[in-house]
Amino acid sequence: MKTTKAYQKLKHFINRFKLMFKLPSIKLSKKEETEKASKKHKFELKETHTIAYQLIGGRIGRLLPLFRDLDLNLQRSELKVNFKAYVSLTVFVAFLASLFTLAFVPTMLFFLFKVPVLSAILFGLGGSLFAGAFSVMGFYAYPVYRADKLKRELEDELPFTTGYMAILTTAGVSPEKIFYSLSNLSEPLTVSTEAKNIVRDVGLFGLDIISALEEASKRTSSERFREMLQGLISTIHSGGNLSAYLREKSRQYMKLKRISLRKFSDTLSILSEFYVALIVTGPLLLIIMLAVMEMMGGGFLGMLSSNLLLSLLTYLGIPLGSIMFLIILDAVSPKW
Repeated sequence: MKTTKAYQKLKHFINRFKLMFKLPSIKLSKKEETEKASKKHKFELKETHTIAYQLIGGRIGRLLPLFRDLDLNLQRSELKVNFKAYVSLTVFVAFLASLFTLAFVPTMLFFLFKVPVLSAILFGLGGSLFAGAFSVMGFYAYPVYRADKLKRELEDELPFTTGYMAILTTAGVSPEKIFYSLSNLSEPLTVSTEAKNIVRDVGLFGLDIISALEEASKRTSSERFREMLQGLISTIHSGGNLSAYLREKSRQYMKLKRISLRKFSDTLSILSEFYVALIVTGPLLLIIMLAVMEMMGGGFLGMLSSNLLLSLLTYLGIPLGSIMFLIILDAVSPKW
């Protein structure tokens, strides 16, 4: 009985102690929570190219002529990044990749694969040069790849876009409202981005519809879309029948789409044969050849052992080859 009373007193004392030191919870309003979340989001997602430009932006003036073709590709790829900031990011990432590879590769080769120190250092130097060059090539090729992707998506959507525009012009809708309608589709397409730029030029910058279409035709990466916009400008200038023009364009683009789909089926069969030969059969033959060389006592190819070659093939060759095939397949695949 005494034990029970003592236990209850102790429990009551602990509860009072908890209540004494318990901090009151402060509940923020929805507005304060939203502002706090937005500030945190802005802090976490500060653009990397801004940091790179602040660090080395003033020192890359001599390198800008080497990237002179990149400015136009940046505009066509719809990347909202300044040319000088993008070049700063390219140089900064290439330097960090080279530095990391120079430290990581010799350490990995020496401690994991027991490669001699001199060979490991030479591999590190070669790997750092390759990493820097690969980083520059990647940053240089990304706007080209993105612009080409936007071009393909635009051209895939053109048969349906021109048909939709022809329906609106038949109903008597003005060109400004046609592009406004395209920019506010329930499921935004690539053409919606171009239409938003045209609506922005008209509504915000005060351009007339013809000037806005001319700017869009200069900015786009698709020759077909540029041709369609220029034909639209000529039809508006001459007071022609917009509905008939757009219906004819829709028929032309649909024929071209059928031809491109037939070509894609042939290209896909060729790519599948290359994939089987290079990524499936090729590594198997190399593994068998290296295993036989190891059994016969000739397992070294220069300074490289068969185990190191097998590891490089397994962990670098096959994944990089598969990634390259995925990029090629994405580059040739139609969206629609």
